[in-house]
This record gives sequence, C-alpha cells and structure tokens, in this order.
Amino acid sequence: MKKLTVVLVLAFLCLAGGALVLPTAQAGLEWKILKDLDLKASPLDVAPSADGQWLYILTPGEILVYSMQEGKITDQVPVGKEFDRIVSLPRANGLTLSSSANKTIQIIMLENILTIDVSGLPFKGPRDAPVVIAVFDDYQ
Repeated sequence: MKKLTVVLVLAFLCLAGGALVLPTAQAGLEWKILKDLDLKASPLDVAPSADGQWLYILTPGEILVYSMQEGKITDQVPVGKEFDRIVSLPRANGLTLSSSANKTIQIIMLENILTIDVSGLPFKGPRDAPVVIAVFDDYQ
C-alpha cells in the first residue's frame, strides 16, 4: 500500500510539474548597420552625448566629435595621449576623461560656436575684425 501511495504521489507531482511549465516563446533579433566609420587612429573608447546628438570617440591624443544629424565627424578636440577612457556627463556636452596609467581624471565642457553670416550687411570698423557685433534694431 505504501508503494502504491508513493507511486501515485510521484505521478501526481510529475503531472503537476509538467502543467506548471509554461511554453517558451522564441523571439528574433534584427539589426541594421547605420554607419561604418573609418578612423585614422584606433578608437580607445566611445561615449554618446546626453542629448543623443553627438558621439564622442576617444583616440590617442584627441576626441573625434561625430554628429548624428550630419552623419560625419565634424570636429576634433586635442587631449593628452595618456587618456584611455571617456564618459559622458548627464549635462549636455560634458565629458570626463580618465587615465589609468597616470591616475588622473579631466572634466571637459564643450561649447558650440555659432557662425552668423554677415556678408553684404552694413558694418562699422575693419572687415577682418575678430569679433562682429550684429544689432537687429530694424525688426519689429
């Protein structure tokens, strides 16, 4: 009788355990390469900007700035060759560079310089002045 009870309990557990196993679903993964970048130097590290507009690529001696909107490298920022890691700060255009060999960290804030085309507009002073102040006083 005990053997029959043990066999019945084992059979019940096997059936109950089989009922608890949920069917598995298979999911696929698709990907698409957006861009291949051919660099002149080996990339050491990569960090996206906080706003997603830029990709900062650390190479020995410089940071390459890749514009996601334009789809190309738009600028280079010279840095020391000792830096081997780059991390974006939560604030837009903020970066930290670190050097494991020198045990140093450098914090960098990048600022965009906007160029305003003033060619053909009236001016006062020399044409090749390093600074141009534009006054838009005729607009209402």
